[in-house]
Amino acid sequence: MIAAGWMLFSSRATTEPVLPGMPQSAPASSLGVPEDAEAAVPEASDRTREEKRFDRYDKNRDGGIYKEEYLASRQKAFGKLDSNGDGRLSFDEWSAKTVAKFTAADKDKSGVLDRAEFSTTAVKRKAKPRCSCPSPKTADDDN
Repeated sequence: MIAAGWMLFSSRATTEPVLPGMPQSAPASSLGVPEDAEAAVPEASDRTREEKRFDRYDKNRDGGIYKEEYLASRQKAFGKLDSNGDGRLSFDEWSAKTVAKFTAADKDKSGVLDRAEFSTTAVKRKAKPRCSCPSPKTADDDN
């Protein structure tokens, strides 16, 4: 019995699984591209993150950021909060979004949030992907 088990064990193939081959790409001539034409590879921008941020603020593209350009995003946000347009931000205007959130969460209209109601006010955060890598192609994708 031991000899039979040994023979059965040693007779198993030890080859690694064979992966399907890469598909052959179509010749360039069949795609309407001359065969002698080199594939144009787009080049990545050499601009840094800070240069891009500078360009977003420099609205008139003169190479300098004026105070008005620097504060433009804050003025836009202030304008959204200043509901009556008087140039002043009252507490009621500033807290309007929070008051609306409280009112929506207070389902029983008691003026008090219990634990279940309060849990609905939590900020909904988007899940960050662990990797920005493209997902692997599966065999089902080819069909």
